[in-house]
Amino acid sequence: MWGVPEPLDDIASSARTSTSGSLASDIARVRPAVSAGVDRTPTLRPPALDARFGARIALKAENLQRAGSFKTRGVAAKLALLGDRCERGVVAGSAGNHGQALAHGARERGVACELFVPADAPVSKTEPARRLGATLHPCRGTVDTCVDLARERGIETGMVFVHPFDDPDVIAGQGTIGLELLEEADDLAKIIVPLGGGGLASGIAIATKSQRPGIEVVGVQVEACAAWMKSLEQGEPVGVDARYTIADGIAVKRPGDVTLPLVERWLDGVVVVSDDDVADAMSMLLAETKLVVEGAGAVGLAALLSGAERPAADGTTAIVLSGGNVDEQMLVAVARRSEVAQGRGVALYTTIADRPGSLARLLEAVAGTGASVLDVRHVRDAVDLHIAETGVELILETRGPDHTELTLADLRSKGYEVEVQHG
Repeated sequence: MWGVPEPLDDIASSARTSTSGSLASDIARVRPAVSAGVDRTPTLRPPALDARFGARIALKAENLQRAGSFKTRGVAAKLALLGDRCERGVVAGSAGNHGQALAHGARERGVACELFVPADAPVSKTEPARRLGATLHPCRGTVDTCVDLARERGIETGMVFVHPFDDPDVIAGQGTIGLELLEEADDLAKIIVPLGGGGLASGIAIATKSQRPGIEVVGVQVEACAAWMKSLEQGEPVGVDARYTIADGIAVKRPGDVTLPLVERWLDGVVVVSDDDVADAMSMLLAETKLVVEGAGAVGLAALLSGAERPAADGTTAIVLSGGNVDEQMLVAVARRSEVAQGRGVALYTTIADRPGSLARLLEAVAGTGASVLDVRHVRDAVDLHIAETGVELILETRGPDHTELTLADLRSKGYEVEVQHG
């Protein structure tokens, strides 16, 4: 429809052996279609990050992309390559971002969209897809289960199954981010990319390293679901058991058959970060750049903050912020963490007598310091308390580090044994 050729076949087969520009040419071929269906996101250069790391840092803000993530690019490429062959509709399994992007693309083309989603998938990612007209099928199990069910649905109905990452057309679409980075940073030296299924990281690596082989591309996983290390060691996809993670967008339990050889061939390394590292990165992005970034999108900055990865000594280090679809509750928690990190807030624990009026007197003491109470909670379980005591956790907003210290000193002078809570 947009003058794009037939679906691409050579990306996976050429992954290990190609040294020519053939892989990058596939990405270049889909770029016109992708450009017609997505936004060119800004590449930001926050001075605060340059100062923090002593290096030139650029942020590729895919969190500002249509449908809130980079997934829109892969979908745009796939649908354009399919043309009229998707007239019966499209179907996918997704925890959120891919499904939302597919719903957006299907609506633009006027075709039906069905999504199989985990029953516990974040509402912030699934409901926008429903509002875009997609039919959602909640199912028990992981994203992998949903992908299998979506593939079966496609066979039953004639709808086109669109894999979230293990598809050469989708990978080519994601690679257009790399082409934009090449144009936006003449001194591009390193790219740090979230690594889930591998489509984003391999697409960007192919696009950039084919033109400038000296560019280093590093993928970042979260330790709650880090399947790539063992898979790369064994040379075949190896599944892992996943735990809850705030970086749900990259919680892929098994690398793809298409993406594994691409990551093996084109990436320079893979590092792992913790959920705490990710939360710190989300907080810093909110405070220093005013960007709302979901956990999966913040893992690149988390790698620098934690020391898991270093910025390039010379040239620009680009961090891909892959998405911004985060629910309000998580955003509030991140904002509070940001306040604490900047000294404008503090989480406290103390004990009071388990008698009427004790909590009121504590809150009156806090009010006298000029601090604001954001949250208060009684704690009686799993702490060592006298039978006549109760524990209290407080989250306070202050005017800054000096005010926080004055607040602590004032409460202690009134007889409260106050402990500052960390993490």
